[in-house]
Amino acid sequence: MSASSLRSRVRFEMSQEIKEAARARLAVDGANLSLRAVARDLGIVASALYRYFPSRDALLTALIVDAYRDLRDAAQQAVEAVPAHQPRGQWLAVCCAVRAWALAHPAEYGLVYGTPVPGYAAPPETVEPAAAVLLLLARIVGESNELQAPDIEPVPEALRADLRTLIDQRGESMPEEQLDRVLLAWTHLFGAITFEVFGRMDDLIRARDEYFQRHVLLIADLVGLPD
Repeated sequence: MSASSLRSRVRFEMSQEIKEAARARLAVDGANLSLRAVARDLGIVASALYRYFPSRDALLTALIVDAYRDLRDAAQQAVEAVPAHQPRGQWLAVCCAVRAWALAHPAEYGLVYGTPVPGYAAPPETVEPAAAVLLLLARIVGESNELQAPDIEPVPEALRADLRTLIDQRGESMPEEQLDRVLLAWTHLFGAITFEVFGRMDDLIRARDEYFQRHVLLIADLVGLPD
């Protein structure tokens, strides 16, 4: 192994160790991440971290991108486990995979879908991974040949323009009404998961699995996925 390859490997491994320590610190302190606390957990001086992450925001960005990608991978694996001719089954599989990931990784979920971190502005590299689950749901709907969406109020023209911009930016091909319903499903999905992850359902519903699956399938009806 060349000296440059060895340095790259050491740098990668150290970066991974720093991120693991930071994830553990998120579980304790939430998104109020402190580089000093991370360095203390690793047994190194805080200044050593700056050779790998020049600021707290750079470390937060790395954690956010990793979380979005892990969530995307979980959702993608779920959809690949269901035959393509069963879009409703794929829809349920993706939604359940997202919920399972969130419950297994509450700190990371809180970082990407919880209260915004004061003073942190997400850079452009977080935009694409953040949209991965939404685009996967949209693709499931778009590839279904038997949509049976119920009639609802027409999309207002101002909203229609926003939806068309989103569709064009992503190079997708779908009617604005379709993306409108997928966005509704997406916000409902993460709203339900957020309530559960942060304990808002603790005194309301005990049958969490049944509650979640029922609502996911009701939203599948709304977007028109056949039973």
